[in-house]
Amino acid sequence: MRIGLLTEGGYPYATGEARLWCDRLVRGLPQHEFELYALSRSAEQEERGRVPLPSHVTRVRTAPLWAPADDGRSYRRRERRRFAAAFTELVRGICGADPARFADGLYGLAALASEQGGLYAALRSETAVRAVESACRAPEASREVQRAQVADLLEFVDELERMLRPLSLDWYEELSEVDVCHAAAGGVAALPGLLAKRFFGVPLLVTEYGVQLRAHYLAQSARDERPAVRALLAAFHTRLAGEIYAQADLLTPGNAHARRWQERCGASRERLRTVYPGMEADRFAAVGEDPACGDPHTLVWVGRVDPAKDLIALLHAFAEVRRAEPRARLRIFATSAGTGSGGAGPGGGHHEVGHGYLADCRSLAAQLFPDEAADAHAVGENPVTFEEIGGPDVPSPAHAYGSGRVVVLSSVIEGFPITLAEAMFCGRATVSTDVGAVVEVIGGTGLVVPPRNPRALAEACVTLLRDPERAQRLGSAARARALELFTVEQNVAAFQESYLRLLARGPARPDGTGVPFEQPPEARVPGHWATPTWAAPHPGPGAPSAESAPEEATPAGTDAPDAGRAPDAGRVPDAGRVPDPGRVPDPVRVPDPVMVPAAPAGRAANPEASA
Repeated sequence: MRIGLLTEGGYPYATGEARLWCDRLVRGLPQHEFELYALSRSAEQEERGRVPLPSHVTRVRTAPLWAPADDGRSYRRRERRRFAAAFTELVRGICGADPARFADGLYGLAALASEQGGLYAALRSETAVRAVESACRAPEASREVQRAQVADLLEFVDELERMLRPLSLDWYEELSEVDVCHAAAGGVAALPGLLAKRFFGVPLLVTEYGVQLRAHYLAQSARDERPAVRALLAAFHTRLAGEIYAQADLLTPGNAHARRWQERCGASRERLRTVYPGMEADRFAAVGEDPACGDPHTLVWVGRVDPAKDLIALLHAFAEVRRAEPRARLRIFATSAGTGSGGAGPGGGHHEVGHGYLADCRSLAAQLFPDEAADAHAVGENPVTFEEIGGPDVPSPAHAYGSGRVVVLSSVIEGFPITLAEAMFCGRATVSTDVGAVVEVIGGTGLVVPPRNPRALAEACVTLLRDPERAQRLGSAARARALELFTVEQNVAAFQESYLRLLARGPARPDGTGVPFEQPPEARVPGHWATPTWAAPHPGPGAPSAESAPEEATPAGTDAPDAGRAPDAGRVPDAGRVPDPGRVPDPVRVPDPVMVPAAPAGRAANPEASA
């Protein structure tokens, strides 16, 4: 089976989203051929190189979303009218309430780009800006959109051109030959698969471990954008998500939280199947099989440091924990800006936000917990430490989780909590806030409290610190649940079954091919059905050749055979014809020296016509 894997800002690059699970998926299915079609987000990502690829990856195509895609072509009058009509439908669908207009405009622009190119210049033209302005002034547009000014229109057109660059790619002739298109995310990453589905009938599978529409909303809340631009971009992503969910043959959300988002955007329940992300359980086996390791008085937090993780609330909760349990310690392990779980994906400003937020957390910890010393001659020590994974003391996440008995998650925004699942693999008891897919992942093997409630978080932590036997029972149950649901093996097996299910349905291709293997291989012979030269009857001595043979009259109402058309290969020539044992042969059969032309296509050749 040939699988076209579509990614954006991740695999096969060494950094970015979906890098790990895509690599595990490809390596876990060596019996299939994979073709990678990747959109990069920055020049820095391309400079860092790619991960080593296995031998069954037969093709890698990349395209930058960060660089202009100007092919130097411009439209003539007819193409300009065609572009204006399609683009008007697109923006009317964005600003209005009819998603069908958005789809018509999107596919119209894609068809124009495949035939003529030149979409980059057209999308930045005055015609495009005027079309957006007209759509914003329409009565059905929202108030925020109707208030758009010229600067808002120019900014939105610039952003829209960037998001529509996949329409101008030269991938689609190759994508038309794959058996399944698998988009590793929704949004722009699934756009090539959506077009392959539309124009070539290739089955489309879309996987979302973090819903792209939700990630866009969260990213917008952190940006300082103009209200009209924010409303227009949100409307575009909503329309695109709705079209992807409506056209995809199968949607595989990573959890029930993502599944609910997809259902609200119009996804059909019949085409939804939850596939949990897979993690390498072997990395945590040493810690998970030793429940007694770690300090019983230490709380552990692991993750990316940003405001969504609400470390401020965690520090205030730990202040109450210290009053109840003076020996308690809190170790905070920070991962890199582009890793970990989460709702919003890593963006350009997360690294700076993380450093500023980390400094605020350090300052608060110093105020809440002054350095303590046993006596006047001892060195003071703070019960809260901020550390990084990868150093000599903590070389891996498993060592971080194994440094304590209880792992804490204090987030106010989460998608699928990867760090929580890793703590479960390590056999740690967990205290988490009820956000995202936390309850679904925990499944009764940990304590869950409301978000933004430091007192409840502190009470749950104290409960487990004072009852180590209960914490150990919860940790053992959590490890058993993680081994059952969140391993690489179950993830790969689920996608293998999904691929086979899509292939068994049969592609809805324009050429009319039905269910695979419905006909035997010998039923289809490549090329034209033509009689080979060795099977043609040879004229006898003195007989006229095929070139000098007189032209026979064609009966009225029949098509004359083409002059250069070879006889039909499906017709057995008279010279080499084996007599039917059940048929009485003619007493006398005089061969006709003139070769009879083959019957036209669609008509059975009559071997008795020359008798």
